[in-house]
Amino acid sequence: MKHLFPIFFLIGCCFGFSQKKNPTKKYTLDISQFNGSILLHNPDISHLITDHPGGIILGFNRKRYGHEDWEADYGYPDTGFSFVYQNMNNSTLGQNFGLYAHYNFYFFKRNLQFRIGQGVAYNTNPYDKNTNFRNNAYGTHLLSSTIAMINYHKENLIAGLGLKAGISLIHYSNANFKAPNTSTNTMALNFGLTYDLDGGKDYEYVKPEKKEKTTEPIRYNLVLRGGVNESDVVNSGRYGFWIFSAYADKRLGRKSAIQLGGDVFFSNFLKELIRFQSISFPENEVAADTDFKRVGLFVGHELFINKMSIVTQLGYYVYYPFDFEGRTYNRIGLKRYFGDKIFGTVTLKAHAAKAEAVEFGIGVRL
Repeated sequence: MKHLFPIFFLIGCCFGFSQKKNPTKKYTLDISQFNGSILLHNPDISHLITDHPGGIILGFNRKRYGHEDWEADYGYPDTGFSFVYQNMNNSTLGQNFGLYAHYNFYFFKRNLQFRIGQGVAYNTNPYDKNTNFRNNAYGTHLLSSTIAMINYHKENLIAGLGLKAGISLIHYSNANFKAPNTSTNTMALNFGLTYDLDGGKDYEYVKPEKKEKTTEPIRYNLVLRGGVNESDVVNSGRYGFWIFSAYADKRLGRKSAIQLGGDVFFSNFLKELIRFQSISFPENEVAADTDFKRVGLFVGHELFINKMSIVTQLGYYVYYPFDFEGRTYNRIGLKRYFGDKIFGTVTLKAHAAKAEAVEFGIGVRL
C-alpha cells in the first residue's frame, strides 16, 4: 500500500468536482465506527503491533446525476470529503487525525460502495531519537494517508436514514520525506449510518447521449518533476531532486491512454548515501565518486476522469551505476489538466512497495 497515492490526491481530487452545467445538488453524511488490526507488512514494525486500533470515519458526499459526461461514464459516483480519527492503541504510535478527498463508486445496483480517498494525516507521536526512538513507522507529524472502503451501502431506509457496513483499509506514510518511514496499514471492520440532508428525496439520473468514438493521434509529453526526500538512514539529511520525463501516449478511447517513455533522475539524496556507504561499509565496495544519476524507460497507463487522470507507470533503469532498491521502479499518481496542453501532476515513485519520493511536476502534452 505504500505506493498508493501519498500527500496528495492533489489535495486536488477536488479539482475534478467542478461543474459546467446547473446540476442537481444533493448531499449526504455518513459516520462509521471501526476496529481492526495493523498488518505486518514489514517485520521491522512487529514491536508496534500490540493491540487493535479503532476510531471513526466521517463522510460528506455530493451525489452526481450525470450533468457532466464523466459522471455517467463511471456510474454516477459521489465526490466528497472524509475525516478519520484513529487511535492506534499503542503509546508509541499515538493517534492519527486525517482529512481526505474521496470518490464513492457504486456496483450491484448501487448496493456496493467502493470509497477511495487520499489526504493528509497528523500523528501525535512521531519518531524522536530521544523520547520516541521505537516509533520507526512515522518519521514526521504530517503523513500522507490513503483510505479504501468496500461497504454494503443502503441509503434512505427510513426518513433519510440508511446504513453501511464493510471493510476498511487505512494507510499512513510520509513517502520518505524524512526517515524513518516503515509506515502502517490498518485493516478494519466498520459499521455506520448514512443520512440524506434533504430528508431522502429522489432525483433522476441523466442518461448519457450517444457519443462519437474518441480518437487522437500520438501525443508527446514533457514533464519536469521535483521534491525533497531522505534515504532510510535516519538523520542522513533531506535533499532536493529533479526528474525530467519525456513520453508518448496514445488514446484508446474516452477513458484510457497507454504511454511509453523515459526518465532522467537527479536524486541528490543518493550522493549522501553513496558517500555514507563508501565510508561506513567498505565491504560493499562502493566508490565515493560513483555517479548518482539514473536513467529509466517505462510503460504506463492513464485513466481519464473529467479534468483529472490517474497515472500508473512501470519502469526499468537502463543506466544504474549505484544499486538502490533494484532496477525496476513504479509510479502512481494524479494529473490535472489546465486546458488541452498544460497539466500539473503529483506522483509517488517507489520500488515495489518501498516508497522513494513524492514527485510534484508540471508538464505539457503536445
